Amino acid sequence: MGDLPLDINIQEPRWDQSTFLGRARHFFTVTDPRNLLLSGDQLEASRNIVQNYRAGVATPGLTEDQLWRAKYVYDSAFHPDTGEKVVLIGRMSAQVPMNMTITGCMLTFYRQHLPPLVGRFVPFAAVAAANCINIPLMRQRELQVGIPVTDEAGQRLGHSVTAAKQGIFQVVISRIGMAIPAMAIPPVIMNTLEKKDFLKRRPWLGAPLQVALVGFCLVFATPLCCALFPQRSSIHVTRLEPELRAQIQAQSPSIEVVYYNKGL
Repeated sequence: MGDLPLDINIQEPRWDQSTFLGRARHFFTVTDPRNLLLSGDQLEASRNIVQNYRAGVATPGLTEDQLWRAKYVYDSAFHPDTGEKVVLIGRMSAQVPMNMTITGCMLTFYRQHLPPLVGRFVPFAAVAAANCINIPLMRQRELQVGIPVTDEAGQRLGHSVTAAKQGIFQVVISRIGMAIPAMAIPPVIMNTLEKKDFLKRRPWLGAPLQVALVGFCLVFATPLCCALFPQRSSIHVTRLEPELRAQIQAQSPSIEVVYYNKGL
């Protein structure tokens, strides 16, 4: 068996990001909570494999599947720009366990003067509203100066506020979509279960059961909603700001579509 070729592009995701299925497979891997259980030695081993491969050195006996596994382990724990290890709760693989705890507690310990089932949906309304406010606030600089837009080859063409608005809108929709199953399905189930004798005799089971239901929903909702829009999204040149549009048409009149990173 020959050595692993050095022309595999591990700078990009393994699967085709122009299709929903490809994006879903990518984010199922990126948000896999099992990556949180990896030891420091396993993380360092993956980092060494990735860094050596990028330097043109393939680890002897390494298969392509093992290379991609190391790449995703590396991406799950280390910052893409600095290479530093990200604190545990800040990793993409921590999205599900962190959100299931917060959401489960919100749904369990809510207090409202409303019918029980209606009251359970108040936290979802709060989360949806918070996403609509917080994400634009956190990315307000992008709304002021724009985000980089590139041609198909990745050559930077300028900064666009219009692209930033579109990217932020896509992220807000994805975040609200993530919350819908986790905050809409468990309340209906719990509202039914709490009327049964089983939970009436064991009220202490309510909170852990609610958190477990939320976690089950988030395991699927998080990667699927991250995959709703391409990470490298596109926008037609005619929709850009007049100054940027004129600049692009003057430099490269054949370009009709530009690309940008929508963020997460």
